[in-house]
Amino acid sequence: MTQLTVNFSREELACKHCGKMEIPLASVQRLQRVRDRVGHFLKVSSGYRCPAHNNAVSKTGTDGPHTRAAFDVQVYGKEAYGVVAAAIAEGFTGIGVSQTGPIEKRFIHLDDIDAESIPRPWVWSY
Repeated sequence: MTQLTVNFSREELACKHCGKMEIPLASVQRLQRVRDRVGHFLKVSSGYRCPAHNNAVSKTGTDGPHTRAAFDVQVYGKEAYGVVAAAIAEGFTGIGVSQTGPIEKRFIHLDDIDAESIPRPWVWSY
């Protein structure tokens, strides 16, 4: 396993379709700082997605945030609130909140896409 930071490996952040991982190290380090702030394990349910995989699973097509620098963190309740607060403090500029339905499907989306390509800062719900 190739560790990128203390708590995140290349393999856990790689595309589930092709195995590539092209998220910049600075974004992974920002996610690590969120994890350090909240003080507990963060399960990344989706990290990098190659354009083909993103097109298959997302309305954002072949050029969505996950093709550049985004993470979906499986979390709910009080811990979700903590992740959002830490993400704002660490400078994530895109935060999506999905907190309905089965607990195991709830997540917080975090990205730090630049404002030139997608309006930022931005918070939305699914």
